Amino acid sequence: MKELLVNPLVLQLIEIAFAEDIGGGDYTSLATIDINEKGKSILRVKDDGIIAGLHLAEFIFKKIDPSLKVTLFKNEGDRVQFGDLVMEIEGSSQKMLTAERTVLNFMQRLSGVATQTAIYVDELKGLNTKILDTRKTTPGMRLLEKWAVKIGGGCNHRVGLYDMVMIKDNHIDFSGGIENAIKRTIDYLQANKLNLKIEIETRSIDELKQVLNYGGVHRIMLDNFTPDLLREAVLLVGGKYETEASGGITLKTLRKYAETGVDFISSGALTHSVKAMDISMRVG
Repeated sequence: MKELLVNPLVLQLIEIAFAEDIGGGDYTSLATIDINEKGKSILRVKDDGIIAGLHLAEFIFKKIDPSLKVTLFKNEGDRVQFGDLVMEIEGSSQKMLTAERTVLNFMQRLSGVATQTAIYVDELKGLNTKILDTRKTTPGMRLLEKWAVKIGGGCNHRVGLYDMVMIKDNHIDFSGGIENAIKRTIDYLQANKLNLKIEIETRSIDELKQVLNYGGVHRIMLDNFTPDLLREAVLLVGGKYETEASGGITLKTLRKYAETGVDFISSGALTHSVKAMDISMRVG
């Protein structure tokens, strides 16, 4: 988390969150609470799950008022239960309330992502398959949500369009086929002196065989394969390339797919359909 708290994208996101919530001022707190009044607040979780975003919350409180004293009672990634105390804040009552909603919005979302990921990871216990996130993230929140996936025990896929080449079905179709897509990619990377890994999506055993015959990639995505077809595909690859299963895989079917021996399973559900953890701030 420390590296994220100096990342320009994350700092900009926090400022946007302040701007949309505080605007010209927290007039309710300014009107009802004396500027010199000091107090204490506590944060408790009202769900079971994995807590995430504690250091981000501390950073936000300090950004609102550096004199606020923040005490953490849990570590990032700890399993928490309903009623657990996770944080205490002391100092300006006005400033605590001004920061409250921004803090809770981030923590609730990130804890939800971490909790969802942990559920998927638990389903894969005893197997070598790893769970990956995707780019199906909340706009502006990608770096934080992918961090929360790691807190929950998952692994990150590429961050964006710039840190890995992912040749998907539309790229293949527009470029005139698998061989053309791979060749053009390799030529482009060499010409532009880019050292990026290449992954290619396949939709059938026939397409997989085309990739295996041509080579030049690092990972093969097996999209919308049944478990039986996936097992056949993994045997065909024979460990020559990394394998990734994707498409239509739910928590209910996750282990069945993993038992085929595939290296990775990617799931947008880790970030795009998450229930936020309920967390409340009350006067201590």
